[in-house]
Amino acid sequence: MTDGRTRCPWPEHDEKMLKYHDEVWGVPVHNDQQLFAKLCLDLMQAGLMWRTILYKQENFEKAFDNFHIETVAGYDEAKFNELMQDTGIVRNRLKISAIINNANRILEIQKEFGSFDAYLWGFTEGKVIDNGRKAIEEIPASSPLSDAISKDLKKRGFRFVGTTIIYAFLQAVGIVNDHLTSCFCYKKPE
Repeated sequence: MTDGRTRCPWPEHDEKMLKYHDEVWGVPVHNDQQLFAKLCLDLMQAGLMWRTILYKQENFEKAFDNFHIETVAGYDEAKFNELMQDTGIVRNRLKISAIINNANRILEIQKEFGSFDAYLWGFTEGKVIDNGRKAIEEIPASSPLSDAISKDLKKRGFRFVGTTIIYAFLQAVGIVNDHLTSCFCYKKPE
């Protein structure tokens, strides 16, 4: 996009990446279904480039029933095998198994906390963590917050939730604001 606006450099000149950066990344999410979907996509990204996942997002949504938590939690061996044959998604046995497992763990969190949203945002008392980054080199792969959430999720039986995956997830769902201060998307939290 050559609209003259200053952005974070990571989307480069890829239209789909720019749209994601401008409209999705870093926007606070409070819907359990959307939080689960983003967690699944970040889990799938492990070891891959975000662009790969973003370009397959619609395929993932179709294959995983729009990430409907209860539906995914109930997947059986036949559905697992169907997913392993789906060439439109990342066919990684451990990642697919982790998504099904994590859907079941989210159902447990919903029973305990009322929602996955309440659980996640509880780590920051409902506030966005504004890092005020000035350069892309300042953005870490993890943080004490992602360490704490990763550790707690693992304790609850979640899989593929290492601190780097969780940090990317926190950025994506707006719990952590890592838009550069020069980026037109940057908004200092109140």
